[in-house]
Amino acid sequence: MKHPQRLRWARANFRGKPPSPRCGHTAVSIGHSKVVFFGGFVHDRFLNDIFVYDIDKRLWYTPECTGSGSDGQAGPCPRAFHVAVSIDNKMYIFGGRSEKASLGDLWVLDTGRAVWQWSALISFGDMPCPREFSSATVIGNSKILMYGGWDGSDCLSDLHVLDTQSLDWKKFTVAGLVPSPRCGHSATVIDNMLVIFGGRGANKSIFTDSWALNGIAEEEYNGGPTWTELNLSGHSMHARCGHSVTSGEHHLLLFGGHVTDGWRKECIILHMGTQWISLQTSNEPPPPRSYHSMTCIGHWFLLFGGSDGKRTFADLWCLVIEDDPIAKRCLIPNVESGSLITPANAQEFAVKETFVTQSGQIKLYIDKHFQQKVYNVCSSWRKNVFKGIYIIPPARCQLRGKLLLVLLVYF
Repeated sequence: MKHPQRLRWARANFRGKPPSPRCGHTAVSIGHSKVVFFGGFVHDRFLNDIFVYDIDKRLWYTPECTGSGSDGQAGPCPRAFHVAVSIDNKMYIFGGRSEKASLGDLWVLDTGRAVWQWSALISFGDMPCPREFSSATVIGNSKILMYGGWDGSDCLSDLHVLDTQSLDWKKFTVAGLVPSPRCGHSATVIDNMLVIFGGRGANKSIFTDSWALNGIAEEEYNGGPTWTELNLSGHSMHARCGHSVTSGEHHLLLFGGHVTDGWRKECIILHMGTQWISLQTSNEPPPPRSYHSMTCIGHWFLLFGGSDGKRTFADLWCLVIEDDPIAKRCLIPNVESGSLITPANAQEFAVKETFVTQSGQIKLYIDKHFQQKVYNVCSSWRKNVFKGIYIIPPARCQLRGKLLLVLLVYF
């Protein structure tokens, strides 16, 4: 991402069956076009399903996976609030929360095979304790750095590095100032330093501080890492947890999160590691949320899921350069007034009916002020694949004397 290019939010169109609503899941990019999603939580239920979104094909699909877990399933047990990273064609998963307790198991999914292979890994050294709401990021070409989290009773501030070649864990002891123990924070590598922001403490306080961990490059291991609290200028930041921070070249892009009085939906850039800058997009962002996923792949930022405390989402959004063709396809003129209907406006509508066709899924949205159902769907529509958002003017859609505004979204 090159600052300060103007960006736009676009509701992603797609084919295939999308994942169910969830929060606390993970998403990693594999190769040049695929994002792999795993696990999550919704309605008191933990998940362990896996989905792939192929950006080039605009396609959701479930890959065929094999493997053998302790419970006889192909992969990890259901979980949420775990960590996941990708190295080459492999996705590594550690910890998280299950129905009973915090987890401390380590798994790898090899996507470089015709049938993807799950493997439970036995690691060595200074192994981290089971935890959830932690953070993990890749350093170098084969190492995973994990920081903080919640072990079921206390917040953590420990640093562990896993060598994925030897499966040996190393714990770092950092002298001097250190961040307060936390969970639900973000941790992202930029310019050979780890930057953490926000999170929640043991007393349920929410942080607004930013820290940089220097000395994490492979050649600097012997010297040991050091923490430095960052004094960042620019945009005034709210304390938050459950947000996402995604790396884009020399910038970090923050979205959403939970704050003391609710949920956020703004995008903020950490510019060159020195100042926060509010990102002004040319249209409204998605609804506020936390514990979503946001993944950078190519020049796209792909947002999925999350929760606002009342709703758990299953929507898929792209943050793209304003002149990107996908953004232009997602602005459809209102035939009555000439105004523009954007993907963000669609949140004023509630899903009432879903029709599944051979070409994909059709969702029927009805104005939330008229809790009526529309039962007749022209059969000719089912023979076509449309991309985008379409408006039927109220004058053309009447039911029992009530005027309805119907928004049809064809994926």
